[in-house]
Amino acid sequence: MIEIKHLYKAFDNHMVLRNLNMKINDGAIYGFVGPNGAGKTTTMRIIAGLLKADSGQILIDGMDIGSRHKEMIGYMPDFFGVYDKLKVKEYMAFFASIYSLDREKTQEKTEQLLSLVKLTEKKEAYVDSLSRGMKQRLCLARCMIHDPKLLILDEPASGLDPRARYEFKEIIRQLRKQGRTVMISSHILSELSEMCTDICIIDEGRAVMDGSVEEIEYHMITASPLVIHTAGRQEDAIALIRKNEMVETLSYNENEIRAVFKGGREDEVMLLHELVAEGIPVCSFGRDKSGLETLFMRITDPEVKEHAYESGL
Repeated sequence: MIEIKHLYKAFDNHMVLRNLNMKINDGAIYGFVGPNGAGKTTTMRIIAGLLKADSGQILIDGMDIGSRHKEMIGYMPDFFGVYDKLKVKEYMAFFASIYSLDREKTQEKTEQLLSLVKLTEKKEAYVDSLSRGMKQRLCLARCMIHDPKLLILDEPASGLDPRARYEFKEIIRQLRKQGRTVMISSHILSELSEMCTDICIIDEGRAVMDGSVEEIEYHMITASPLVIHTAGRQEDAIALIRKNEMVETLSYNENEIRAVFKGGREDEVMLLHELVAEGIPVCSFGRDKSGLETLFMRITDPEVKEHAYESGL
């Protein structure tokens, strides 16, 4: 398990991380979400050992991170870098040499990893001849050359076309099947929700929501309004809905009723049962399909941040 405790970091008197706390369980695909400037890249670089925190702790399996733990981490930055005149296999060998892998082990790991990222046929190609998507996959392969415990991927799908993003997402799913622990940041929230086991939303250097995908989905449900359509008797439906203690606010137009409803699935079922029992012709009943994007926008809105911090989201 990787645990981040009370992490602080400032640049030129500008506080980037403010008492950041996170936990990443072994085998998790941990989605790291936040607006630009929220502190995502700074956090990842500190965990990778490229930056030093002003204060706080990073623990791996209960032990303080240090130089002896560098071999436990593979870091993929949000930019590839320039490696002119290097072939793909030479690029992999260069990074293998950093970790003192012998020639036999280097060849074995190179073959395995290039196969994983579907670049086997490109091992004799020069790195600067690869497409952006291929370079991203090669960068992922090289950060696994030393078989690290934790992979840190900073915006790995940034700038990729839909096909390349799909291929990268499939590789992440393969890593999950292998039981690897992956921390991945992205602005493509729908894709994160599909492949991650856990998600953390960070804003202004603080974790405003952190939990399993199931817990985040529950927050998505309760954050989304309940939308009800009837084929008549709307006034009766409104009167009944207003009486429900889970309803905070209610609005309507024509045959649509929208309610801020703080209940869970069982409460929704009970409300629907009450409407049907009263003979109200319900055409549709369910939550607004807002998704992770709307939840993200809602909890990073300046008007609701204070409430989010106070409630411990």
